[in-house]
Amino acid sequence: MGEDMPLLVAVDGRCGSGKTTLGEYLKQKFDCNLFRMDDFFLREEQRTPERLAEIGGNVDYERFRKTVLVPVVQKRPVLYQPFSCQQWKLLEAYWVPYKKLNIIEGSYSMHPYFENPYQLRIFMNISPEDQIANIIRRNGQEKAKEFQALWIPKEEAYFEKFQIINGAIEIMWNLKIKNNKR
Repeated sequence: MGEDMPLLVAVDGRCGSGKTTLGEYLKQKFDCNLFRMDDFFLREEQRTPERLAEIGGNVDYERFRKTVLVPVVQKRPVLYQPFSCQQWKLLEAYWVPYKKLNIIEGSYSMHPYFENPYQLRIFMNISPEDQIANIIRRNGQEKAKEFQALWIPKEEAYFEKFQIINGAIEIMWNLKIKNNKR
């Protein structure tokens, strides 16, 4: 690979394990682009029973590939349009300039649909006890029940089916998330 080629780093792993924290740290440390898989959850019209039953299908991996990965690999700016889970809609799009280093942070960032464009793959791991404690601190007790019933099983099925940890550097932080409200 030539020196002028973009560098793509995937930070995937279990919810509550520190993916966002690591992504933010890397962005600040290296002045790189940070793209979040949380910005690519399915829009309402995409939430069909078939798609929701698909392992790894609860993210808009097609839109992510087309609007983020393809331009980055082609060394072009990205017209970034995040999806808001709070508002259930796409937010206003904005341009993200091309940078050599690009961090793709979030569960499903190593989805096989992307055909592994990454030079580095990081899997963030956490014990089940610390995971639930972090989710409770971050999202509250009621949301933690939703994570346990829905999101954690979906992630675990994705990790298992696609063997996401294979070929990745595993980081297991004993990270305690602080609930710093801004």
